[in-house]
Amino acid sequence: MGNLRQPNANEATRTFNRSKSVAPMSGICTRCVDGCRGNCEIFKSSFRGREVLYPGPFGEITAGADKEYPVDYSHLNIQGYAVGAVGLPEGMEASPETARFPNVDTETEYGWNKKVKMRLPAFTGALGSTDIARKNWNEFAVGAAITGITLVCGENVCGIDPELKRDNNGLVTESPEMDRRIAAYNKFHEGYGEMLVQMNVEDTKLGVAEYISSKHEMDTLELKWGQGAKCIGGEIKVRDLDRALELKRRGYIVTPDPENAAVQEAYKVGAIREFERHSRLGFVDKEGFLEEVDRLRSIGYDRITLKTGAYSMVEAAMALKYSSEAKIDLLTFDGAPGGTGMSPWPMMEEWGIPTFYLQSLVYEFAEKLNNKGERVPDLAMAGGFSSEDGIYKALAMGSPYFKAVCMGRGLMIPGMVGKNIGKWLDEDNLPKTVSEFGHRPEEIFVHYEDLEERYGEDIKDIPLGAMGIYSYGEKLKVGLQQLMAGSRRFNINTLSRKDVMALTEEAAEVSGIDYVMNAYRDVAEQILDE
Repeated sequence: MGNLRQPNANEATRTFNRSKSVAPMSGICTRCVDGCRGNCEIFKSSFRGREVLYPGPFGEITAGADKEYPVDYSHLNIQGYAVGAVGLPEGMEASPETARFPNVDTETEYGWNKKVKMRLPAFTGALGSTDIARKNWNEFAVGAAITGITLVCGENVCGIDPELKRDNNGLVTESPEMDRRIAAYNKFHEGYGEMLVQMNVEDTKLGVAEYISSKHEMDTLELKWGQGAKCIGGEIKVRDLDRALELKRRGYIVTPDPENAAVQEAYKVGAIREFERHSRLGFVDKEGFLEEVDRLRSIGYDRITLKTGAYSMVEAAMALKYSSEAKIDLLTFDGAPGGTGMSPWPMMEEWGIPTFYLQSLVYEFAEKLNNKGERVPDLAMAGGFSSEDGIYKALAMGSPYFKAVCMGRGLMIPGMVGKNIGKWLDEDNLPKTVSEFGHRPEEIFVHYEDLEERYGEDIKDIPLGAMGIYSYGEKLKVGLQQLMAGSRRFNINTLSRKDVMALTEEAAEVSGIDYVMNAYRDVAEQILDE
C-alpha cells in the first residue's frame, strides 16, 4: 500500500504539484526545477509561511481531510433478510401489507433521565465562531428546528462577539450574537431536538454558562475536550488589527502578536493580512470534570453532554468512564479526519484515531463497563458521515449504545445550497443544475408545499437554506427507512451488530463484526444439516 495521502499539495491549501510524477513520501515533484513558478506547499510556504497551514479562503469554505485509511465504513455491508419484521408498532402484525418501508420509525432519543427525542438519528456538528457558522446561522438553526434534530452551537460565540459586554470581573453581561442564535432556533422549535451550547476554557472563564442559563433558561450545556476531531483548539482568522488587539485583551491567544511593533508594521505595509485567534488546550482530570458537571447542574442545567475528539484510547476510556460516573446525557466521539471550518490542514490529515477505529474501541470499552454493571451513557459518533448508509452502519456497529451520528459538513452544505439558490433567484442567475426543476422556490424545493401546509404564512420566515436542510433530512430519513426495511428492522432500537458484515478480514478484526464468509454461518449450516 502506498502513501495514504499526497502530502505537499492539496486543493484545501490551494496548492498543487507542477509535475505529474511525485515522490510518495514527501509529495515533492520527482524533478524539482530551479526556477519553478509554483505552486506546491513548500513553494508557497517559502513566502507566506504559516498561512499555508490552513485551508482557505477562510470564511468561504469548509474543509474535509482526504486521507484514505486502511479500514473505514465502506468495509462493512448491510445484511438483508427475506423473512420477518422486527420493531413494528405495537399491535401491528408482520405481513407484506405492514412491513413497508414508510412504517419504519426513524426517531431516536438520548439522555440519562430526561430524554430528548429527535425525528432522525443525526444532528449537527458544532457550529461555533467561524464565519461560515455565523453567516449561515439562520439557515442552519431554522433547518435543524423544522427537521426535528439537535443543533450544536459551538464554542467561543460570546468570546468573539463584537458587541460583547462584560462586567468588572470579565463575565458576560450581554452577547447579542448568542441571543440571535438561540432565538433563531427557538422560533421554529417544535419539541424534537434541542440547542446545545458548547463550553471550552475561554467560555468558562467568560461565564457563558451562567449567562445563557439566566437569560435564556437553557436546559442543556455541552462540555468539550479539544477542538472536535482536532486537539489544538479552535481557530478563526481576523483581518483587522484593532479586532485582533481586542480579542487578545479578552484573553485569547492571537498570532502573530498584534501588540508587537514589527507585526504592526508588517500589517501596515500589507505583508501580514490576517491574524489567528486560538483557544487554549484544556487539561482533563476526573475530579475536576465531576466537579464542573456538578457546578453546571447547580446553576440549573437539566442535562450535560460531552463532546470529545480522536485522542488516544486512554482518553476514550477516560471519557466513557468519567461520563458514566457523572451521568452525562450524551457523549459524542469525533473521529479523524472529519471536516472543519478552520483547523490546521496537517492536523486534519495526520492526527488522531480514525472514526471507524475509534468507534470500535469505544464499543469494546462500553461492553466492559456494561459487563461490570456500570451504566453506559448514550453515545453518538462523528467524523465524516454524510449519508443514510453511514448512519445505519454506525448505529448497527455501535448497538445498543450509539443513538445517533453527528454530522458537520453533511448538514451544513444543504443550508448553504438553499441560501445560494435564493441569491441566484434574486439575481436571475440560476445554474442549469437548479433551473431544470423550475424558476420559483415552489418548483425547485420538492418539500415546499409540505412546509407551507405546516407553517402557513410563517413559511415566509423560513429561509431557503433551512428548506435545503429539511429536504436533505427527508432524503436521509427515507433512505434510512428503505435500508432498515430491507433488513426487516422497523425501529432504530432493533438494529444490532448482526445487521452488518465485514467485507475484509482486517475490518472484522478491528471492529469485531463478523466477516462476510462467517456471518450467520452457524444458522445456515444448521438449515443444511436438517
